[in-house]
Amino acid sequence: MRAFSVLYVLCVMPRQEISAWRPRVAGVVEVFHAHFTEHAYPMHVHDAWTLLIVDDGAVRYDLDRYERGTPSDTVSLLPPRIPHNGSSATPHGFRKRVLYLDMTQLDERFIGPAVDGPDLTDPVLRRRVGQLHAALANRGDEFEAASRLALISERLREHLRPRLVLGGAGPDRGISQGLRALLDERLLEGIALEEAARLLHAHPAHLVRAFSGAFGIAPHQYVMSRRVDLARRLLLDGQPPGEVATAAGFYDQPHLTRHFKRIVGTAPGRYARPGTGARPGAFSRAAVAARRSSSV
Repeated sequence: MRAFSVLYVLCVMPRQEISAWRPRVAGVVEVFHAHFTEHAYPMHVHDAWTLLIVDDGAVRYDLDRYERGTPSDTVSLLPPRIPHNGSSATPHGFRKRVLYLDMTQLDERFIGPAVDGPDLTDPVLRRRVGQLHAALANRGDEFEAASRLALISERLREHLRPRLVLGGAGPDRGISQGLRALLDERLLEGIALEEAARLLHAHPAHLVRAFSGAFGIAPHQYVMSRRVDLARRLLLDGQPPGEVATAAGFYDQPHLTRHFKRIVGTAPGRYARPGTGARPGAFSRAAVAARRSSSV
C-alpha cells in the first residue's frame, strides 16, 4: 500500500484559494479544491478523468469545440486527453471541488460518450461526490472513501454505457493521431516539427492544421499542458519546483512557472508546499457544509 501523502497549500491571495493533495485511495490521482474569481483556464489537457462539482457560482468551458456549462446542481466528467478550458460564468467567480481519477475507474471506451455529454444532472451522483470529498479530507477514512468511489464509478458507467457506439476515425484523423503519439512518446525531450513531419510524411503546416482541427488544441499547447499535468503530480510527490521543472521537460524553473500559472492559476511553489500542517480542504466551507450522511 502506498504511503499516505498530503501536501496542502492555502494561497493567501485576493479572490483566490487553492488546496491540492493526493489521498491514499486507489484510483484517485489528485484532489483539487479552488475558489477563483479572475482566473480563466486556457485550453489544456489532463492525463486523468476530471470529475468536477461546483459549490458556488458556475463554470463555462469548451470541450471538443462545444460550449458547455456546469451549474451547482450538476456533475461534470471531462475525459482524459480531450482539450478544454474554463472560466467563471458569474461576476463573483466560482468555488469548485475536483477529483482526478485514473483509468482504472473508467477505461478508454467511455471517452467518446463523455465528450458527447460531460454534464450530468443526477442528484444522487452529486451527493455521493460531495460525500467522497468529505471522506477524502479526513485521514483514517480511506476505506469509506474507496467504498464511495466504487459506487460513483459504477454510476458514471451507467450514465455513459448507453452512449457507447462503435465508430472509426475520420478521414484526416490518422495523421493527427500519429502526431499525438509522437508528442506523447517524446514528451520530456520534445520533438522538432520538421522531424515529426518527416516521420509522418506530411508537411509541417498540414500537421499543425490537422492536429488542431482534430483535437481543438495546437500541438505546442498540448505538449505544455501535458508537461504541466506531470509537474502537478511531481509537486504532490514532494519534489521542489526547481527539480520538477527539469523532470517535467521545461527549460528551467521560470519556464515551468510561466506555463503553470497560466494553466493552473497559481505558482508551483504555492500549489504544493510541504510542512504547512493544514488539513486538506480546510478552507472549503462547502466541504464542511456537505458533511457526509450515513446513507449511500
